Parts: sequence; structure tokens; C-alpha cells
Amino acid sequence: MNLMKSRPFEQIDVFSATPYRGNPLAVVPDGSGLDDAAMQRFAAWTNLSETTFLLPPTRAEADYRVRIFTPAGELPFAGHPTLGSCHVWLSSGGQPRRAGEVVQESAVGLVRIRRGAQRLAFAAPPLRRSDPAPAQLAQVARALGLKPQEIRAAQLLDNGPLWLALLVDDPQTVLALTPDHSRLRELGLKVGVVHLDAAKAGAGPDAPALLVRAFAAPVGVAEDPVTGSLNAALAQWLIGAGMAPSRYVASQGECLGRAGRIFIEQDAEGTTWVGGDVVTCITGRALL
Repeated sequence: MNLMKSRPFEQIDVFSATPYRGNPLAVVPDGSGLDDAAMQRFAAWTNLSETTFLLPPTRAEADYRVRIFTPAGELPFAGHPTLGSCHVWLSSGGQPRRAGEVVQESAVGLVRIRRGAQRLAFAAPPLRRSDPAPAQLAQVARALGLKPQEIRAAQLLDNGPLWLALLVDDPQTVLALTPDHSRLRELGLKVGVVHLDAAKAGAGPDAPALLVRAFAAPVGVAEDPVTGSLNAALAQWLIGAGMAPSRYVASQGECLGRAGRIFIEQDAEGTTWVGGDVVTCITGRALL
């Protein structure tokens, strides 16, 4: 028996105010009644880096619950799906329990989302970080085509997803990378490669201080256009280590023809907020 039904569906762009310049996200505003297999099948079919399904919350503090799928599996947390899902929930008539703040429930826990005058921003979840093993770092560097002297610092960053983050010497080092994606998939690590120019912090979105690329072959995405979870973890690492200021703009997606902008701010209480613009590109219905 075919139990599929027509459901509302939206495809949106996150971390850009201009359509098709950020990171696309597929959102099913009503995921009720769908099992894991149906969600995974639809996420694989959309072939976007993430597809989300909105559900009633199971925790009293939350406004809604989200499940996040890549083409290859489910994620406990991801950044651009958090902002994009919140945008769709609000535009679909969602009413938060608290003025100015939405609370999203996901597998990683509760995530606060601030409704500012200009854009949404999520509070970065707790970060666990550690030093990578030298052999592991060397293998990833070879897969990326990086020379050891080009790497200034490296950390394993875990805020739900696990990233190996590499801070490198020059912006052209980031932009010129042509990774061996099959080797990265074998190594089983998602990798973020970044260059920091702290002198540009505070100069506005046209002069971003952080240049970012994200390679996620283990979850079926060779290069992610703009990555909220990685940028959240990078901000907590770099600000916490005194390498980056408490407020800056990051850019990502240039090598894919995108112009993503991620707005980072650490407040007086030490919470790191990750903000971005969101624009709806497609509305309609999907059979699932």
C-alpha cells in the first residue's frame, strides 16, 4: 500500500540574502508520520547537503523539533539547517514561547535561536576539542595536497558533527586546494580549512576576516558551500585561543560560485552566536 501524501515543501538559501548564493536547504515543515527510511530516502533524492523535517517537540522548553539528514545519514546538529528550519517554522506560522527567541530541539539537545532586527543567529552548542594525532594530520594533509609548513594550527572540533580544522598560512592556500575526496572518504574525517586575517574584523561583510572551505566526503558531500556547524566550532576555538576577535564575518563558498557570509559574535556571557541571512527560493508540495 502506498501511504505517501502531499506535504508542504520549501527550498531555501542560507547565509545569503541573494537567492542561489548561499547554501541550499530542503525543508519539510510537517514531517509527522515519516519513518527514518522515508526521511533518508527523500534526503538522498534531493541530493542537497542537508534536508530537514520539522516535528512537534518532545521537550517542554522547545518550540519545535528538527531531524537533519544528509544524502548518506542523519546528523545530530548542523548550522545552516538550524537557521533555515527556524526561518521556515516562523514563516509557516510558528509562534515561539518567548519573544525574540526560538528554541529548537535536535539530537544534540536544545539550541537557542535569536531573532535580531536583521537576521537569525543560533547559539553555538558546547564544543569539545582536542589535538589530532600526528599520523592522522599527516594523512589528511596529503589528501588535501597541503605541505606541513602551510599548516599553522590544527584541532579536532566536535559540536555534534566532528571536524578536523586546519588553520593555514595564506588565503590562496585555501582557494587553491583540490582535495582527493575519495581518500578523505576513506579516512572518515570531515575537514575544514581556513585562513584568518584578524585585521579585517569589524570592517563589514565586504571584508571578511575568515576564509573557509569545508570538505565532507564521509557524509556524501564533497564540498559544502557554507557550513554553520563548522563556523560555530571555528569561532569557539579561534576566539577562545585569542586568535580571533569576539566579532567578525566569515566567507565561504567562493570556489563553488557562492558568496556565503557568516556573522560571528561572542557576547559578554561567553555565548557564541552564529548568524546568517535566509531567503526562500522554492515553495510547493512534495509527495512523501
